[in-house]
Amino acid sequence: MILAIDVGNTHIVIGMIEDGEIRSVVRLHTDPRETATELIIKLRQITDYYGLDPTAFEGSILSSVVPRVTESMRTAVETLTGKRAMVVGPGMKTGLNLRIDEPASVASDLVVGSVAAVAAYGAPVIVISLRTATTLVVTDKNGAFRGGAILPGVKLGYGALADGTSLLPEIAVLPPKKVVGANTVDAMRSGAVFGTAALIDGMLERMEAELGYPCKAVATGGLAREVIPCCTRRDILVDPDLMLRGLWILYTKNR
Repeated sequence: MILAIDVGNTHIVIGMIEDGEIRSVVRLHTDPRETATELIIKLRQITDYYGLDPTAFEGSILSSVVPRVTESMRTAVETLTGKRAMVVGPGMKTGLNLRIDEPASVASDLVVGSVAAVAAYGAPVIVISLRTATTLVVTDKNGAFRGGAILPGVKLGYGALADGTSLLPEIAVLPPKKVVGANTVDAMRSGAVFGTAALIDGMLERMEAELGYPCKAVATGGLAREVIPCCTRRDILVDPDLMLRGLWILYTKNR
């Protein structure tokens, strides 16, 4: 069994994976101020809860888009397990040909999601991630990572909208019953959910037109279940465990 850890800007997702099967998943809030010692305590509480001996883990792999957390988490995992932790980054075997301007600059979560999507669904494929940022990234028919688009995430955007206006409130991102909202909250929810779904529909069409052929589409991230069913132009698979399965694949390629 291994520890697979995905550090995002909002949440840390920790998976315990055995022979490719995700046994348990734990989500924590990301706090860049936490020290390695604080993370050790949290990880120890998690392993104790599941009745696991941390030193019995075969290994671990870490993907992080929060540099301040990366080293603290690596130290915590290595201290707890007594084994070196893999960190997704330049030099790791991925199986992807990164056909972008600055391959070393690509965020690790984009690589992890694309590796998992190609393995599970084949290429060409577009991975839509609805997390703190909304991203759409393309792996073409030759298995080459071509880049994509990065947008403000739904919660981030609507949090900024509430902060920057006097009359608009904070909202829970839930699909309203109608596109035409009859009150302020429903109108904001319509924009957040239906507006994001329409954006995704349109971006997929533009990406496929630029590539010259259709692609499979798979979505992941905390808001995928709310937004993706409202997309109308095509079928989009929702895979909440895409990142963890990508981390398992990378672990097996590099152990």
